[in-house]
Amino acid sequence: MSVEIFNMENYNRVVVEEMENFKVIECQKDTSVAPENATREYFMGQMHVRRRQIVIELDDDHSAILQSGAMQWIVGDVEATTGIKGVGDFFGKKLKGSLTNETTIKPEYKGNGVIVLEPTYKYIILQDIGDWSKDGGMVMEDGMFLACDGDIENKVAMRKNLSSAALGNEGLFNLYLKGDGVAALESNVPQDELIEVYLEDDVLKLDGNFAICWSKSLNFTVERSSKSLAGSAMNGEGLLNVYRGTGRVLLSPVALTDCLYHATHNGPAGPGAPRHEGR
Repeated sequence: MSVEIFNMENYNRVVVEEMENFKVIECQKDTSVAPENATREYFMGQMHVRRRQIVIELDDDHSAILQSGAMQWIVGDVEATTGIKGVGDFFGKKLKGSLTNETTIKPEYKGNGVIVLEPTYKYIILQDIGDWSKDGGMVMEDGMFLACDGDIENKVAMRKNLSSAALGNEGLFNLYLKGDGVAALESNVPQDELIEVYLEDDVLKLDGNFAICWSKSLNFTVERSSKSLAGSAMNGEGLLNVYRGTGRVLLSPVALTDCLYHATHNGPAGPGAPRHEGR
């Protein structure tokens, strides 16, 4: 039994990034639109707001864990499992999902075949989690996880103190990935606009919510920009997000709360329209 897939890639559907068994396919021009949406879709394409999809090839050495609801179609001898090993594991995953705003069950797909994920207008970033694991793994902002290799562990990272959550406008818990393999993340900004900072027993201070991923080994706190309240008020900075230790931080050029991605939330209507919201 064998399967061949034709026209997955062509002059319009182009592979823009590839890492191991993960591919990112981007539509250069979105022509699957209604006449009333054509003008808007044209200008969206000019600004690189385009449909993107992940294609994952599975074999005996590679399985895949997906965000719930992300799968569009599968071909080949592929089976889906919940990844839950018992009642205790289910309640553990349910608690983890409630803490991180992630889905309780992330299905795992095993076998030999191909999985194609739902299209999205967000940018898709592929990361080698093995590079992050030497510093404890990669912690990410809520809603970024899309898929990863089945060998990667999905865990919960807790802030080291309550001030980082309460004062930094952050949640107390975040999803983090650890292990060897590829992870696909959904981002509001493209990879080539992200800035990577590597700290070696040093400090990074941010005047806003610019960090989208960081090493678990880093100690994240929220601190006044000056030692005194009066000094903070005078310099106009107030509170800073501070990362200390050794590890990496991926920075967005704009604060996550200021991102203009919401402009595309009223995109193409109708069946098969890409997802516009992060889960």
